Amino acid sequence: QVQLVESGGGLGQPGGSLRLSCAASRVRFSLGAMGWYRQAPGKERELVATITSDGRTNYADSVKDRFTISKDNAKNTVYLQMNSLNPEATAVYYCTWKTGWNDYWGQGTQVTVSS
Repeated sequence: QVQLVESGGGLGQPGGSLRLSCAASRVRFSLGAMGWYRQAPGKERELVATITSDGRTNYADSVKDRFTISKDNAKNTVYLQMNSLNPEATAVYYCTWKTGWNDYWGQGTQVTVSS
């Protein structure tokens, strides 16, 4: 079965960086799109970034030019490099695989940005 396992969350400093990883099992990177979503306390889950099978990326306006999504097909891993962190980035971050007829989600990893 499909498995998405996030790692790399934790405490980040304002202005600092964190890199999230998503190890994907039984996922065909050539199909659909991988992505990251986040859910802050008391807020709805929102899109952060996506990357398609051919490498096209899309970002939420709030993270554009600060966050970068990438993938390593050989390692079946998706990354989210987060720079210039601010407290608004505090949330649970979820890795996703959307095929067009199924959506798969990881369990999430907590990111807290605080001094």
